[in-house]
Amino acid sequence: MGGSFVPCEVPVNLGDRSYKIHIQWGSLSEAPTLLGRHASAEPSHSGLGKHLFLVTHPGVQSLYGEGLQKVLSREGYAVDTSTVPEGESSKCLEVASRLYDRMVEAGVKRDSVVVALGGGVVGDLAGFVAATYMRGIRFVQIPTTLLSQVDASVGGKVALNHPSAKNLIGAFHQPSFVLIDPETLTTLPDREIRAGMAEVVKYGMIHDESFLAYIEDNLDDLLALSPDPIETILRRSCEIKAWVVERDERESDLRALLNFGHTIGHAVEAVMGYGEMLHGECVAVGMLAATHMATECGLCPPEVGDRLRRLLIRIGLPVTVPSQHTDGILAAMKLDKKGRAGKMRFVLPEGIGSVNLVEVTEEALVAHALDSIMNEASGNG
Repeated sequence: MGGSFVPCEVPVNLGDRSYKIHIQWGSLSEAPTLLGRHASAEPSHSGLGKHLFLVTHPGVQSLYGEGLQKVLSREGYAVDTSTVPEGESSKCLEVASRLYDRMVEAGVKRDSVVVALGGGVVGDLAGFVAATYMRGIRFVQIPTTLLSQVDASVGGKVALNHPSAKNLIGAFHQPSFVLIDPETLTTLPDREIRAGMAEVVKYGMIHDESFLAYIEDNLDDLLALSPDPIETILRRSCEIKAWVVERDERESDLRALLNFGHTIGHAVEAVMGYGEMLHGECVAVGMLAATHMATECGLCPPEVGDRLRRLLIRIGLPVTVPSQHTDGILAAMKLDKKGRAGKMRFVLPEGIGSVNLVEVTEEALVAHALDSIMNEASGNG
């Protein structure tokens, strides 16, 4: 399978924290040139060395890390690699502490660059370590999953999980560069691709009805990883996220809209145990619950939820969770970072392509939304 090999660059304009998202099939082999152009030649970072600290998973290291290290080394980069276990359980203080130890042993200095090679877990963990080591050093994102390519690698939100809530310990730390090679998606399990599609659907729901229609019309090709449609959804997703981040980098208001489906989704993820359901699967049921809430509030017509549900089922995403988790999910939502003064805030749709941040004080309304995604048998409904 081959792509067009035509590069696309999406800028994220944040003043002296600006960077480019480079999207190109097969571009991982060009990493030395791209890193040299985008991560080592910034006027505000003159005198940078070529020492890279690569963080990845063992499986990704075998697939891509070893080859990446070889091409970087041939171009004069000194690369130290540290692997972390797969899964959300790695996003914790204990694993972060081990990375700090490895960085000290490897002689990581202020002019070194942390490189995150992998999915959202690696990106969040490596980004958090980069944000806090020596009060912050630069890092580069090389995402290898669909979810991380369209969402987690862009925007500078880095975090660790707490047993009570996802991403409770975190920082804002923008990458210096994001290198997206869609060819890495060809080695992912189908379940990972489908989970990543939940975040792609989110962008259509919150900002662009025509994009949602594109997903619906091209879904078979997208799930088959046809290069042109895949590159199209990567570019458009990154454009939408960049547009939002440029206007609200630290999530004071507008950026919170990117969390459509995440308030309930993160709670589901925490209560069911990180890894039982994938992040995108939790976002899928969270989007449905939020849309049900919006319908009950009179914010959007029922057909919005019907259309979303049909698309999620076509993708192969879950639309229900086991009902025995209701109380725990409700309790976990109260720890959500978007809450204010003890009140829960939800991103609720007003229609396809339009959402709003709404304070919800009636717990019964939230309970009804949870009921809408509960299933004794826990199926796809």
